[in-house]
Amino acid sequence: MINRTQIVKGILEGCVLKVIGEGKCYSGELADRLKERGFSDVSTGTLFPLLLRLEKEELVDAERVPNELGPMRKYYRLTEKGKRELELFSRTWEEMKAVVDGILQKEDGK
Repeated sequence: MINRTQIVKGILEGCVLKVIGEGKCYSGELADRLKERGFSDVSTGTLFPLLLRLEKEELVDAERVPNELGPMRKYYRLTEKGKRELELFSRTWEEMKAVVDGILQKEDGK
């Protein structure tokens, strides 16, 4: 059977890049924005390893900013490399979506 978690993991990176590309944010804001858009199972614990990897791959930059309510917050923004990766993800997603839609919408045996 299809494992929804595996499908989501494959798509989440591109969606994270898109949300960060709309304006810098810290992990809690990012999780909230993703939840607002339908990723109900996404938590900061899910995002931390992904954000660390994106940072290591130089797709996002992180800036530590003082927080009046507690520890410093790490705000993320897209790098130029991240913008190119997001564009590639968007094109690839549209291509794959068209293929899958074509298969799912095709009548049986025709």
